[in-house]
Amino acid sequence: MKSCFRDPIPEIYDSARYLDAAVSAHLSGHTELASKLFELANDSTVREWTESIWGKASPYVKVTKQPEQHSRPKVKARMPNAQMKKVLHARDGYHCRFCGIPVIHPDIRKHFHKVYPESVPWGNTNGSQHAGFQCMWLQYDHVVPHSAGGENTLENLVVTCAACNFGKMNYTLYELGLSDPREFPPIQSAWDGIERT
Repeated sequence: MKSCFRDPIPEIYDSARYLDAAVSAHLSGHTELASKLFELANDSTVREWTESIWGKASPYVKVTKQPEQHSRPKVKARMPNAQMKKVLHARDGYHCRFCGIPVIHPDIRKHFHKVYPESVPWGNTNGSQHAGFQCMWLQYDHVVPHSAGGENTLENLVVTCAACNFGKMNYTLYELGLSDPREFPPIQSAWDGIERT
């Protein structure tokens, strides 16, 4: 069993450092420097890594159908509420529980897109979105999917990046050959999801 679909590439961590430095520059009033750093974080290599996982034709997402099981009652899909999200952030930090990359809440990206629309693009297509923010887009995953009877509980929810979440879709860990991220401790680091804005 593997922990994630594809190992992170070094450029993702470079992009995170640029984003972190951009926020620091912005908070210090150095807007031109912040703009340049946001542009450096928009790395096409990072976009290629993201798109290699979440596309339908991904060479990294292999599905083995699970043997038929007794039908389980399905729970209506529900995203975590604000209080649950706080608990998840405190427990999981701002790292994907599958691949371990740093993640950023979409509200942070929306804020900087408004302030720096040219340097932090966010259009309607994948190619028109900022590669760093897209890759590190914080998501919440139901480890056991609703289709397999997974519940809307903190025990069944983990913080993930967009690539791992969209790559996983509604498949079970067994079907994807992935190990359960809850069996491993969350990454502990100084990364704060650039929430200090």
